[in-house]
Amino acid sequence: MAREEHDREDLLREATALVERVQLSVPKFDEDVFAGFRRDGSASFYFGPDRAFHFTSDGKLRRAFGNGLLYKAEQGRLVALRRNRTASEVELHRQALSDAESAAIVEDFRHRAAALTESLDHETCHAVGQVPEGFDVVGRVRAWLVDHAAQVTIANSPRSA
Repeated sequence: MAREEHDREDLLREATALVERVQLSVPKFDEDVFAGFRRDGSASFYFGPDRAFHFTSDGKLRRAFGNGLLYKAEQGRLVALRRNRTASEVELHRQALSDAESAAIVEDFRHRAAALTESLDHETCHAVGQVPEGFDVVGRVRAWLVDHAAQVTIANSPRSA
């Protein structure tokens, strides 16, 4: 893990593990939305540089980032990891979240996903760029949101498979 944080990289260019990816300009959000899919079908959504949600191939939340914390799934619950930097290392301090805290993170995604779906349905957003060219990545994002966003649950593991 890096000792220094930098602004999020250019995900469209750098997130090569996401073999299908798109950056969207969405009027409902202050920052662009980035979405992508791994080869196994697991999805990732970035709402600006400070909110990210990563899912398994069957649509379960496995990792998230927000409020300066990393979150990971463990046995169907979320655990928060806070970075503590010292002069020589970065330590992660672990704290299990309550059911209410976990539910709030899931609800945050559902709210963002609903706004994104509405923008996609009404065609009020547009793709800034995508990989690969010529593939309907926006359609895949919309289909994933319709199929999974309303019933997100927490995975048993932070792994994508």
